[in-house]
Amino acid sequence: MALIVDAITKRFGDLVALDEASFTVEPGRIFGLLGANGAGKTTSMRIVLDILRADSGSVTWRGVENTELPRRTWGYLPEERGLYPRMKVGEQLRFLSALYGVSDADARAGIEDWLERFRVPDYLDRRVEELSKGNQQKIQFIASILHDPDVLIMDEPFSGLDPVNVRLLKEAFLAMRDRGKTLIFSTHQMETVEELCESIAIVDRGRVIVSGPLREVKRSMGRQVVRLATDGNGRGVDWLSELPGVTVTTRREDYVELGVPADQDPDSILRTALGRGERVTRFEISDPSLEEIFVEHVGRRAVSEEEEHLASSRRTGSQR
Repeated sequence: MALIVDAITKRFGDLVALDEASFTVEPGRIFGLLGANGAGKTTSMRIVLDILRADSGSVTWRGVENTELPRRTWGYLPEERGLYPRMKVGEQLRFLSALYGVSDADARAGIEDWLERFRVPDYLDRRVEELSKGNQQKIQFIASILHDPDVLIMDEPFSGLDPVNVRLLKEAFLAMRDRGKTLIFSTHQMETVEELCESIAIVDRGRVIVSGPLREVKRSMGRQVVRLATDGNGRGVDWLSELPGVTVTTRREDYVELGVPADQDPDSILRTALGRGERVTRFEISDPSLEEIFVEHVGRRAVSEEEEHLASSRRTGSQR
């Protein structure tokens, strides 16, 4: 059974941090939690972990309330590093895993294995304060999984990592998923979510405005994306804007990107180009990118609220 976050609401004084937020994470999957800063992502995570309690709503994992589950069900990688800077890496990891009941022998074996995977086996006896921010992040990740949790929750896990270490962490995610673990993470890196996640939720100002399998979320946008290049560049294709329903969304140096309604055959664009005698050097059909979806949902909401605010101000002014 899934992790079900059902209509959770959380207030801090007059601030509504979460407003009946709901989403579902299937077991053995990688799930992306997206939103701008202050949207409610971290609050959602902390309620799932039972660090915070919701004012209303519920969280269940495999049919059991999260408040009734043992702590070792969860692994948590916070955005803020929570390591003891003067402790040696090996001592610290053994101490933290012991808090979850992991034997010293199992902890030592796990530490050795993960340090090797992350290409830092010689860091065992180094103090944390001697490590770079990226390597501290890797040590914190190891600390969050040594007790072999069923669900791993991570807040901006790629923060501070260079491309090589990002790749190592992605490989670790996939290895854990393949072992049946459930992973939830927040990030601003949309391309990473597209690469790793099967499902997502977008949170905006405390509300989940879209959620579900990534493929379904993309197709719910009601349009397709076509990338077209003729004669090796994206120029000289002004005739595209004359096609019914087709919009030129991006014009780049070597191609144009087009928005096409979902009920329209995008191959008609190719046929039209060839019929005009154009030499087509690139023709791709895809769903909208996650970045486009995010901007459209979050940006449209912000513009709508700004317009409503301006209209309200005008009404108030006219009444004076």
